[in-house]
Amino acid sequence: MKKVKYKPLLLVLAALQLIACNGPQQVNKETLKDAFAGKFYIGTALNEWQITGRDTASIDVVKEHFNAIVAENCMKSAEIQPEEGVFDFSLADKFVDFGEQHNMFITGHCLIWHSQAPRWFFTDSLGNDVTREVLIGRMKTHIETVVGRYKGRIKGWDVVNEAIVEDGSFRESKFYQIVGEDFIKLAFQFAHEADPDAELYYNDYNEWYPGRRDAIVAMIKKFKADGIRIDGIGMQGHIGMSGPSIEEYEEAIMAYANEGMKVMVTELDMSILPNPSFGDLGADISTNFEYRKEINPYEDGIVPLEKQNEWDSRMVEFFNLFLKHSDDITRVTLWGVNDRTSWKNNFPVRGRTDYPLLFDRENQPKSIVGKLIDLAKQTK
Repeated sequence: MKKVKYKPLLLVLAALQLIACNGPQQVNKETLKDAFAGKFYIGTALNEWQITGRDTASIDVVKEHFNAIVAENCMKSAEIQPEEGVFDFSLADKFVDFGEQHNMFITGHCLIWHSQAPRWFFTDSLGNDVTREVLIGRMKTHIETVVGRYKGRIKGWDVVNEAIVEDGSFRESKFYQIVGEDFIKLAFQFAHEADPDAELYYNDYNEWYPGRRDAIVAMIKKFKADGIRIDGIGMQGHIGMSGPSIEEYEEAIMAYANEGMKVMVTELDMSILPNPSFGDLGADISTNFEYRKEINPYEDGIVPLEKQNEWDSRMVEFFNLFLKHSDDITRVTLWGVNDRTSWKNNFPVRGRTDYPLLFDRENQPKSIVGKLIDLAKQTK
């Protein structure tokens, strides 16, 4: 009978026992915020479950990888002031507290936006449109109250969101119809008065469209001529696999930077799904198309490796562009922590399953995270 040698086996068992007693040995994990330190802030949007701490797994990702945060919904006017004079800061306060506790750059989003605004903002007791003077007064009260509450705590504000359409004309919102184009300038004026030290931004999607880009540049020039403070442009960055091109996006970055603006990518995500006839929708949340099986190919959660690599390559291209212009780009913020909670799952088709972010549905880093960390480390 062959003699069995137990010594190697005993050594393995001893090692396993040591791990069981002391836990797995921690390796130094490189994080996104460390990799991009000195280049730009790397941020994410937080939803209600994350702000309140109920989604603990997502919050762990936020604390580990990000050093900037923006509120996805809780600071929009319908949430903050659902009735005239009735302000609810309960969730917004928790959001700001979280950012301060973890030494993060906090952005307020957003003060004036035609969508997710309460209906009362624009109407009188009979349901008729209010006068220009009344709406300006309501804007002033709202902005002064919200910005004033977080004076010195929130570092920058998306003052006006999505006020210009692709051809460069003004969006026919109630703000524009009642006040005229001055509503944008007035909003920036009121925000500056409420907190003279806060940075003030204009934020929009499809911000690379030549018509919209040129109109934003013209607005910046007009603000400067009128002595109105504006510090930066938020390029939302809701991109797709087929557009915009890197060249188109770079042209927009340079156009804003050439006007002395800080440039931020404020709501970055990239749909991996087919986009056969939607065009460049950006983030017009009122848009919805009929569900078809062929435009929801990964509902089982499995993305083919070839497709994931294609997605990774395009995202790396964009981050390479951001790093190239890091002297002008101050922040790159993802619009959500993980694929499961992304708004892209239902846009522009309800019921689709999308994979537009850096972390998967279980809050695990996707292959892109390591690639971005390596890219940042290689960039001087």
